[in-house]
Amino acid sequence: MLAGGVIAYPTEAVYGLGCNPRSAQAVLHLLQIKRRDISQGLILIGRSLDDFADFIIQPDEHMRIKLEATWPGPVTWLLPASDTCPVWLRGRHASIAVRVTDHAQSRSLCDQLDSAIVSTSANRTGHRALTTALQVRRVFGEELDYILAGPTGGYEQPSQIRDAVTGTIIR
Repeated sequence: MLAGGVIAYPTEAVYGLGCNPRSAQAVLHLLQIKRRDISQGLILIGRSLDDFADFIIQPDEHMRIKLEATWPGPVTWLLPASDTCPVWLRGRHASIAVRVTDHAQSRSLCDQLDSAIVSTSANRTGHRALTTALQVRRVFGEELDYILAGPTGGYEQPSQIRDAVTGTIIR
């Protein structure tokens, strides 16, 4: 991932596909593998709100308290994207989806990169999300640079997505 590769790894509910969010080449390769349109945007996961500093407009104290009440955990928030947030991450949106993960292996990947990482469900667009390393290997084969095997976090559903500005639950 440090060298710009695309990996699969367990998250709270499903396997994710991830890469370095600062590498346009890696993100575009991930989108190609997933067969996802760049306009849709992606989710970033990190260890704390600080991991998203380069990608978001920093929330005020009231919003920060709201976010931290749900983190770490399976709640993804749409926050206003900063001027420096690349289009390959936010797509056509003025916001970017971020989550502080409580999954140990996912957190470890962020530790290794010392940054947030891209985290999108491991599946081809329009197909169900994969939940095991074996499923990922069968679907993606050699298209991925690495598969980090391990258990998902036991949640039944992918993370809830909430809009931080409107309060609307998106998923």
